[in-house]
Amino acid sequence: MNTRLVFVHGRAQEHKDAIALKKEWVGAFEEGLAKSNLGFPVPESSVLFPYYGQTLYDLVNDANSIADVIIRGTRDDAERRFQREVLAEVQRTLGISDSEVQELLGGDIQERGPLNWAWTQGILKAIDRHVPGGSATSIAVATRDVYQYLRNPGIRDQIEKGVRKALSSEAPTVVVSHSLGTVVAYNLLRREGESQGWNVPLFVTLGSPLAVTAIKASLAPIEHPACVAKWFNAMDERDVVALYPLIKNNFDIDPEIENKTDVRNKTANRHGIAGYLDDKTVAARIYEALSR
Repeated sequence: MNTRLVFVHGRAQEHKDAIALKKEWVGAFEEGLAKSNLGFPVPESSVLFPYYGQTLYDLVNDANSIADVIIRGTRDDAERRFQREVLAEVQRTLGISDSEVQELLGGDIQERGPLNWAWTQGILKAIDRHVPGGSATSIAVATRDVYQYLRNPGIRDQIEKGVRKALSSEAPTVVVSHSLGTVVAYNLLRREGESQGWNVPLFVTLGSPLAVTAIKASLAPIEHPACVAKWFNAMDERDVVALYPLIKNNFDIDPEIENKTDVRNKTANRHGIAGYLDDKTVAARIYEALSR
């Protein structure tokens, strides 16, 4: 039986056609394969694309989901703290000083910290200054969606439903995930993989925020999914959603994850899936796992 390929997408996929999205992923993968003169390794019928984008949007998004509404508008202090702690970590990683944040706010600063709206606005503005094409609003929305997935069992169950069906134990399955999808796939594989009898010869995470402190803490204890034989992580170091490679200091599991940190993602924010799947090495690693 052919090894199957499952793509697990990230956020911001609402109002899109699942078939067209699958073609975009397949097309980007084919571009990466062509750089090594490789053909597509499995029949198209063996490529599964569980789509939850509209479900996620309907469950957690507001029509006015801009950063000030997302971060200021929530009534859940735990959610606000989670979102703002992630942004503060991005600030530190990018080397943005508090004085720069204060300058951008143009006035006296009230209490600094995860529950202070004005200070968070300054961090958002500073991120946009430091990361061309990397929208701080997108980071804020992505963080909100990750929080809702991790902390709301109803949302988690709805998102995982289709992914779980794609991970049948009937055949070996290479899982390729992106952004929020890496959190969903990791959580599901770790929690249910062994008991469900899933066989994952390769788990690929692209543009993953798994090593961000608040996200990692929400997933504790961190461990290697028993059903996964090998784990390959790839990122562009300019991708502020990914933030860190999944190396021992950041994501300490055994066996260690293989990391590729020199992807040159062609998309505007350095985070788009097309700029990961068309990478020569990323595509070759997926091909090798599917061809065994």
